Amino acid sequence: MDFIDFTLLSFLDGSSLLNILIAAAGLGMVIFFHELGHFLVAKWCDVNVERFSIGFGQPILARKWGETEYWLSWIPFGGYVKMLGQDDMDPGQMTDDEVAEDPRSYSAKSVPQRMAIISAGVIMNIITGFIFFVIAFSSGVETTDRVVGNVEVGMPGWTNGLRMGDTITSINGRVVENFEDILRGTALSRGAIRLKGFHDDNSEFDITLTPAKEGIVRQIGLRPNNSTTVHTFAKPEEFSIKLPGTATADVDFQPGDTIESVNGTAVEDYTQLVNVLHENAAETLDVGVRRKGSSSETVHLKVPPQHFVGFGMRMWIGKVEAVRKDSPAEKAGLKVGDQIAKIIEDGVEAGSAGGGEDALETAHDPFRLTEYFSKRAGKEVTVVVSREVKGGSPEEVELKIVPESRPAWSEPPLSPASLLSIPSIGVGYNLMHSVYSVDEGSVAAEHGIQKRDQLLKITLKQKEGAKPDRIGEKSYAIEIRENNVAYAFWLIQEFGRSRSVEFEIKRADAEKPVIVQMDPQPIEGWYMPTVRGLVLTSEMTTQSADTLQGAIGMAGRYTVTSMEDIYLTLRGLIMGSISHKGLSGPLRIAGMAFGFADLGIGHFLRFLGLISINLAVINFLPIPVLDGGHMVFLIWEGILRRKPPERVVNFAHLVGFVLILSMMGFVMYQDVVSMWIS
Repeated sequence: MDFIDFTLLSFLDGSSLLNILIAAAGLGMVIFFHELGHFLVAKWCDVNVERFSIGFGQPILARKWGETEYWLSWIPFGGYVKMLGQDDMDPGQMTDDEVAEDPRSYSAKSVPQRMAIISAGVIMNIITGFIFFVIAFSSGVETTDRVVGNVEVGMPGWTNGLRMGDTITSINGRVVENFEDILRGTALSRGAIRLKGFHDDNSEFDITLTPAKEGIVRQIGLRPNNSTTVHTFAKPEEFSIKLPGTATADVDFQPGDTIESVNGTAVEDYTQLVNVLHENAAETLDVGVRRKGSSSETVHLKVPPQHFVGFGMRMWIGKVEAVRKDSPAEKAGLKVGDQIAKIIEDGVEAGSAGGGEDALETAHDPFRLTEYFSKRAGKEVTVVVSREVKGGSPEEVELKIVPESRPAWSEPPLSPASLLSIPSIGVGYNLMHSVYSVDEGSVAAEHGIQKRDQLLKITLKQKEGAKPDRIGEKSYAIEIRENNVAYAFWLIQEFGRSRSVEFEIKRADAEKPVIVQMDPQPIEGWYMPTVRGLVLTSEMTTQSADTLQGAIGMAGRYTVTSMEDIYLTLRGLIMGSISHKGLSGPLRIAGMAFGFADLGIGHFLRFLGLISINLAVINFLPIPVLDGGHMVFLIWEGILRRKPPERVVNFAHLVGFVLILSMMGFVMYQDVVSMWIS
């Protein structure tokens, strides 16, 4: 009896009837080939096969040819081949001497023959998985490229110097071909991992770091890089390629456009695009794009600058939570736990009346420190930090820091746990959820926001008649803590132009929280050095073989690594380095199949290959009822020269059934919870 159990692939949704039929046929094919392996070898060994069933329970269709019944059953979670002398519902047949007297019974066959029958399903799944991979790589499979995009500040990747535009070529000596390999290699690792690759300036790196256990699996905080191509959404009526209210909202960008130049500067990749946008943040851009399907035509589009938005209130700066290795900040002696107190420029405290250009506007606003240092690349800046002293009062320490040339906001806070970053000096810090100051005449002042008010919750509410955005929900709330203020700020920058923002505030002189709703206002003279609301695709690469020999080689490597990954996943679950929340059951596997069927033949066949390999490995685990459990009993018989006692077999099968049913119930519960939440 065989079960499709679990996989760590992501859930994708499919909706068309054709996709459902293709997915059902594909999954049925995987089960069919597994059972066909058992069936063919059993027939070859002259065993009486009483039933060949795809699915469990009562049959939808049943037909008898010769001595064998062929069933298509109602419960589509696996299948079985019922042989005389081998029935998982009646395990005593395997030790029944009377049954064994029939020369065509399974139990009458020699140990090697029975081993061949039991292992045939697993072997067939490995062969069919390999064939699926060969066809997939012959047709080509588009995957996310191995180039690093956003690096989460404070995570091991950032701390050890990985940055946007880096290309990772190997993990622990294993070749990396796409971004999935990076995520998988990190998640399935133990202890420290070694990464090799090259930076965007082609200098090589070779670093060793220890992933953090964040959420379901071990991570180092990397996201795939963007491309310079505008996204193409399957349902454009639900998701626009231009965020509502942003600078690109009324510009004639079209799905599939590829950005080739900005203000006459050629752009070859997203990292170059970020640098050009940073240098021209306050300018109207002349963006040259190549239309999808056109090989020569270049269309020039004018994109106005995009202001940051805000409410005229500043937050208290928190302590430094992360310092990048070998960064200007580390070299200057800045430490985790320090708090930036003030900045001295040309002997004058920045922020005072005598400060340098734009110092007054930026030095006391922790959101604008990233630009303050970026503009002073190569120049010495004196930073005074407040440092805790064991057993005493904090002391002020003066540090001399020379910022690097790194774009401001090239490490935006994209997740709730993200720190606010100053890329040019290599530090990340949190913000307190208390208001530091309120500008006179600002929208915050008009609504009564006061110094030392504490933010408890921020809710982004879609305005009446506004176009849908990527948040999807009309009302999106964030419970404010001292580690997610930066994230809330960035969400407002992305979506606040088409949404009002409701603040739940705790005030010292009020017993109950105060509710204040405000519309973010453009901040004069402060411009976003970003893509200005345009949604770009991830940078993709195609895994494809030019010859059949090449496809066979790629499929062979992928088959071996897939088997290794499944065993590493099981080890991670047992050791606790992978959360059980990452398991998927039949419902989500079906959902994945629908989605991959929609992506094309290459993706779908690779998915079926993974499911086939998964089924092979899982079924060969030494669990009674599964093929691996049967193999254990055969090894027992081969070594001791006698069959295991019937009571041992019966008890083992009972335990196996309970274990399998419990596992199936658990992963199906996970499926339902996951789908309900999503």
